[in-house]
Amino acid sequence: MTKHVAVGPQLAGLIHPGGEPIRLNRQKFVAIDRQQGAQYKATYRPQALYSRADNGFHANNEAFLLHEVATNLPIHRPDTGPTDFHLHLPPGGFQFVLVTSGVFAFDYDGSMFYVGPGAVMLQSAIVHRQLFYTWSGMSTQDNLNTPQSVVPDPLTMGYSGKFLEAFVNDPTTFPNPSIVGNDQIREAETARTAWTHPLHDRPAGAGFWLQDPLALGALYKPLPADGAIKSDTTVYIRDLEIEIPSGHLVTGHIIATDPREQSLLPKSASGKGDLSALAKSEVAMYRVIRGHAQFKDHAGTTHALVAGDVITAGKDSLDLVGVGEDTQVLRLGLLNGLENLRSWTPAQRDEVDGLAGQIITQRELRPLRTDARPVGYLYS
Repeated sequence: MTKHVAVGPQLAGLIHPGGEPIRLNRQKFVAIDRQQGAQYKATYRPQALYSRADNGFHANNEAFLLHEVATNLPIHRPDTGPTDFHLHLPPGGFQFVLVTSGVFAFDYDGSMFYVGPGAVMLQSAIVHRQLFYTWSGMSTQDNLNTPQSVVPDPLTMGYSGKFLEAFVNDPTTFPNPSIVGNDQIREAETARTAWTHPLHDRPAGAGFWLQDPLALGALYKPLPADGAIKSDTTVYIRDLEIEIPSGHLVTGHIIATDPREQSLLPKSASGKGDLSALAKSEVAMYRVIRGHAQFKDHAGTTHALVAGDVITAGKDSLDLVGVGEDTQVLRLGLLNGLENLRSWTPAQRDEVDGLAGQIITQRELRPLRTDARPVGYLYS
């Protein structure tokens, strides 16, 4: 899968991060970020507000960040429109996106992807752009209060776009070079261009991943009714299938229940849910997307979480013990492979950002924007 290219002298020493090793918190710990009182900030663009799970981020040695991105204004504005073409280059090349409301259009290396609630994307080290998202026109507070879902029902798709996003390290500490600025984009040509470049930090075997919420692998399977997770209704699990494309850095699952007397979740007709992958995690993060859930920590303390809350815990520090009806919980499990990575040094970050479009080594103009798969540096 990996395609090697000649690296120019200006990129020497920048192929992989040279900073401090990534270190997961291997102690028994629990950190909670509550939706109540959460701060939403327009950190990067006025159209989007970001709410970070900072308590979990700091408790886990700032190794892994989960935040919510809530669109707050229409994407087309007099002062700024869709994003430019840019790269994210986090350690391990890990960028995770789970759409929870609205509809988005993304360009990944010249290929168009239209995604809605429940769609999962895993990507980095490929040139991309956000082209479109739905916006309800409601006030900021009403937007933030809209219900979220990982099921593509028409109601949730009609709201302003939101997604959960995760990176290894803080986005401000790694390079995010702009490849083609907004003022240089020619929509008839630039948007159909696929780029290759030599900068990456992906583990062997990692690659671009898109899971549609209605794909066979995304269907929900029932968990055994053994009493480990208490619920008044059947508890289901969906494997986001990100372990392999992440290079065995992170596992991802959604644990969910239906509304009472309804069948909302798209289900598999055969097989039982498998919890074995959850035991691999050195650190686990749970984010309640809707409904409520209960957890018990290693000291026997019970923690009740509601929609928007995040709980982060070390290995064997936390168990999910209860799930309410119409509940959806994202679980990300951080694996040993993260500790094979290093962070970027500030000098490297600034140098890569300064290279911008010089990173590009090859271009491919496609006849159709929906034709073929993303190429990037790692894709044949």
